[in-house]
Amino acid sequence: MEKQPNVQGYPTTKRIPLSRSLYLLFHSRQLFFRSLLLVLLMAVLCWLGYFFTVTYLEGLVASLFGAEPESQTILGRIWFALWLAGRWLSLLVIKVLAFYLSFLLAYTLCTPGYALLSTAAEELHAGNRLTDETMTVRRFLYDLWEGLKIALFGLLVTLVAFFVNFIPALGQLAVLLIYVAYSTLMFIDFPASRAGWPLRRKLRWLAQHGGLTLRLGLLPALVSMIPLVNIFAIALLFPLLTIHATLNFAAVERPLPPAIRGEDHAG
Repeated sequence: MEKQPNVQGYPTTKRIPLSRSLYLLFHSRQLFFRSLLLVLLMAVLCWLGYFFTVTYLEGLVASLFGAEPESQTILGRIWFALWLAGRWLSLLVIKVLAFYLSFLLAYTLCTPGYALLSTAAEELHAGNRLTDETMTVRRFLYDLWEGLKIALFGLLVTLVAFFVNFIPALGQLAVLLIYVAYSTLMFIDFPASRAGWPLRRKLRWLAQHGGLTLRLGLLPALVSMIPLVNIFAIALLFPLLTIHATLNFAAVERPLPPAIRGEDHAG
């Protein structure tokens, strides 16, 4: 049995620093290797999903736009310019859409693994020893279903953000805040689903803890906007962000007793 991290010196408040999450991640071999496996699995699933989605949709675009139009005349040149712009815009939209679809697919398929990681992180933080948890078929399907619900909700969020983006002046800021809230939802979904919370209650929690929601979701929301590297960056950060969100969620909903927090009640 491996030696577990010492929880003394890390008092539990309603704000768990990122350093505590890093400490747990790198001081527990089980937590670290589980995280490494999930990083590799999520990156591979994201890449495969992105590759096949782009390949399929680009084939549809090619058949839709057909052969390159003639451009010898003035009208022909105008039509060629419109054709080219439409084709390039379609390809850009395809790549963005492919990223979200591949990420949401990978997120859904990896949900059971991240649910176990979230449970292990909370147990370690509370000073308990990890046991060899058995993933039952029932729990696996439950975690998959919860992940699928969040993924489908993410498609709705993306659609809403698309139209909000057209609001003058404040549209872009509103879109960022929407993605911050959704990013936080993805991570607190693991401990919240473990408690049996419905989606409505999870959304209410985000609204009730706006500051914490902003702090937990800002980094992943910004990283997801970085072109090219966003898939691998999110996959790399996902275990750490899952642990960090779990600890902060638990600090609010299931605070540790004084003996675990190391608080001195003398006097």
